[in-house]
Amino acid sequence: MRNPARPQFSDVDTWGLTHRGKVRPDNEDHFLLGSIVRGVQVDQASVTEGNGRLLHLLRTASLGVVADGVGGYAGGEEAARRAVEDLVSSVSSFFHEAEAREAEEPEVFSRLLHDAALAVHDSLLEDRKREGGERRFATTLTLFLGLWPHAYLLQVGDSRCYVCREGELTQITRDQTIAQEFVDQGVMTRTKAEKSRWAHVLSSAVGGRHAEPVVTRVVRDWGTVVLLCSDGLTKHVSDERIRERLTSMTSSQQVAEQLLQDALDDGGTDNITMIVGRTLRPS
Repeated sequence: MRNPARPQFSDVDTWGLTHRGKVRPDNEDHFLLGSIVRGVQVDQASVTEGNGRLLHLLRTASLGVVADGVGGYAGGEEAARRAVEDLVSSVSSFFHEAEAREAEEPEVFSRLLHDAALAVHDSLLEDRKREGGERRFATTLTLFLGLWPHAYLLQVGDSRCYVCREGELTQITRDQTIAQEFVDQGVMTRTKAEKSRWAHVLSSAVGGRHAEPVVTRVVRDWGTVVLLCSDGLTKHVSDERIRERLTSMTSSQQVAEQLLQDALDDGGTDNITMIVGRTLRPS
């Protein structure tokens, strides 16, 4: 049985998509799905066929980001796009050094991810200030950085991360909304909060009045499925339906397209964005 130290490209099944929905005139969501790698790019050599070839390409981590822009097009769309680009740029710049230090400094990734999110927040605030405050540059931001056998989850806002393991679905993130604060304070039940006008009013957003990045370390294992999504999905698709879809999936693309259709069939009132990923069990 093949059991590499960490999943390589053939061991990972991922898919991402975004859709405008059926009501909104524009799509203010953005996502990015990729891998952090080590390798050698050959510029010139007599021992390989052709130049520009990558040798010994090793996948060291998976990377997924979802951002749901707020404040209206184009401020929200631009905030989401820039947040994804700037955060991924930061992660790529510190990843390999942080990975080397992690054994002796277990909090290194949590600290760097937290600081990177705040740097994006500050950058968006500066842009808004330069423009005279006429446009709102704000967005949710949820990132999954999958090392092995653990991962780091960064969240600001209410774009969620779910993990499905052995048929059990767990929401890893906590919605940073006014409604969730009311639930935490005992003012509202969860059922009432989900139907209230506060359900999608953010208490924390990158580029908003307040940003509170939360970083969580989670365990990874073979067969585990991860879902990142904007609230355009969870407004219309229940956790139970998500669990049913993820536990019966045949591929990440198939289940992402099914969940998208579920949201559209229920009205599709918002932009819908998601990333699905799983580590395939060794055979």
